[in-house]
Amino acid sequence: MTGGRPCLHRKIQKETEAMEYWDIYNEQKQLTGRQMKRNDWNMKPGDYHLTVLGVIRRPDGRFLITRRVMSKSWAPGWWEVSGGGVKAGETSEEAVRREILEETGVDVSNAPGGYLFSYKRENPQEKDNYFVDIYRFEMDLTEADITILPEEACEFRFATPGEIRGLADQGIFLHYASIRQVFE
Repeated sequence: MTGGRPCLHRKIQKETEAMEYWDIYNEQKQLTGRQMKRNDWNMKPGDYHLTVLGVIRRPDGRFLITRRVMSKSWAPGWWEVSGGGVKAGETSEEAVRREILEETGVDVSNAPGGYLFSYKRENPQEKDNYFVDIYRFEMDLTEADITILPEEACEFRFATPGEIRGLADQGIFLHYASIRQVFE
């Protein structure tokens, strides 16, 4: 099933946000004491930032996925799970709970589950190296429990692992190759 409204092809105006900073980590995923401006892709070799992805699985084996708005500069209209950058001073767990709440309206604070694994990406040409911490939570949700953030997503659904794999095979599901085991 799908919730929300159809994805729009118009640019959505975002409210001006306060400057956000991310902590910089070394190759061993240890804090360096330095920070960077959010999305300021000018990292030095050996510097990394930290992001999170939060997967919600229902007891029936379906997963909550959202579809990115068409105004996104990267991967517009693609399907994904909630996630984003870890703010300076924030833990990975705090960040994943915040991101899921902001993007879907779901509070996973008391949900069973938690951290599963991490992976590392190095993109020296783009000066964007990062770690991704993956979390999975178990919750019995219905469509009525979901309130998507219109600046982030235009649609959501509860999908089976096979449906998610099908979206990945079409090339429209973010991070699938790196996180596919979370859907097993």
